[in-house]
Amino acid sequence: MISSVKGGYSSAGAVGVKPKLAGVLDIGTSKITCFIAKIDETGRDHIQVVGVGHQLSRGTSNGGIVDLEEVEGAIRLVVDQAERMAGHSISSVTVNLASTGMMARRVQGVINMSGREVSDRDVKRCVDVAKRKFQEPEHEMIHAFAQRYRVDGNTDVRDPRGMFAHQLAVEMCLVSSPLGPIRNIALAVDRCRLELRSIVATPYAAGLSALVEDERMLGATIIDMGAGSTSFAAFNEGVLECMGIVPLGGNHVTSDIARGLSTPTASAERIKTMFGSCLDGPDDDREMIDCPGMCDDPRQRVDQAPRALLTGIIRPRVEEILEMVRDQLDQMKPENPWGRRIVLVGGASQMDGVADLAGRVFGEPVRIGRPLAMSGLADAVSGPGFSATAGSLRHVLRSNRETIHGSVQLVDSAGNNQNPENSNPVLRVLSWLRENI
Repeated sequence: MISSVKGGYSSAGAVGVKPKLAGVLDIGTSKITCFIAKIDETGRDHIQVVGVGHQLSRGTSNGGIVDLEEVEGAIRLVVDQAERMAGHSISSVTVNLASTGMMARRVQGVINMSGREVSDRDVKRCVDVAKRKFQEPEHEMIHAFAQRYRVDGNTDVRDPRGMFAHQLAVEMCLVSSPLGPIRNIALAVDRCRLELRSIVATPYAAGLSALVEDERMLGATIIDMGAGSTSFAAFNEGVLECMGIVPLGGNHVTSDIARGLSTPTASAERIKTMFGSCLDGPDDDREMIDCPGMCDDPRQRVDQAPRALLTGIIRPRVEEILEMVRDQLDQMKPENPWGRRIVLVGGASQMDGVADLAGRVFGEPVRIGRPLAMSGLADAVSGPGFSATAGSLRHVLRSNRETIHGSVQLVDSAGNNQNPENSNPVLRVLSWLRENI
């Protein structure tokens, strides 16, 4: 699974006191981004970004790596940009992931306590019992959150340590991803001479960045509308309740425009950015949009189309994406399905009218989110499209709710995901003795 390592940060620098730095990497379909942040030694109440690098994506498609060399080159460029801006180098990165097949599963672990006081070891043993129920083939666990504990008949216990109990139980949310995308990311990072510190699910990271604490406590759903896919995560009582992914995103809207207006993809992207909207306007039938033809022949006249036609292409696709997210949330049925608020992030969420359309689909208040409580971000990298990258920094520097930490050891193991203690009975006995004696 995920091996334990001490510390979550990388120290780098020149002569003198070396600042503690954390580096995160977001390998998306439309862009690749690297943030480097400095740990605030005065209490870490605020995250200061000291280095930023980003550029158009190369070698990726629909959230996955399709050309390893292209991705390697892009990672080297953005990390170098961020290091030059920060004035320090990094040796490890945390990487965002939003892969098709990523899932969140809720499990429970129960142990007998015989009426004695609950210790740290008991809590760890209870959590381990729950995590052993993770048996998804060809999947890797990337997050494990203890949502709540139960001490005898007392439910919703936040911290059971020090309490007396006959039975201790824990409810956990385990997030996993197919091994293929993780192996590809691990290999790309390793080829850049960087250590893969950990993998962070993109919608979870976006929720840490764009949701305020009250929203995470009272219930809210974050929807990250990327270029290749749309992922979502529902939070309640401060913890992750469920998450999922829809394999449609902003690039599919662009493709629809290119086909519907018979224009090149680059022109379709420009038209979507400048004139795209999910809602009808009063003058849409009269307002005409230039649509360059597929041929570069200057003698050909540029076609025109009414803006109403463009809206008629965009709205059905965006509505389909939002309805697919809503349907998945209905099937998962968390305790507080959508919360009382929907927050949209990601590059595709910036299109005009998306928030209003989402409000109609979900029947809930909707707002556009962006990275919060973070300094050092210029206007160009502080919008909704950078929420997940900023959230990964918050995860690395602040997260204390997880029960697993560390790096994914997949490059040298050739994909061997078996824990030797699970297959060797002697090691299993020794492991049991370490946990219980």
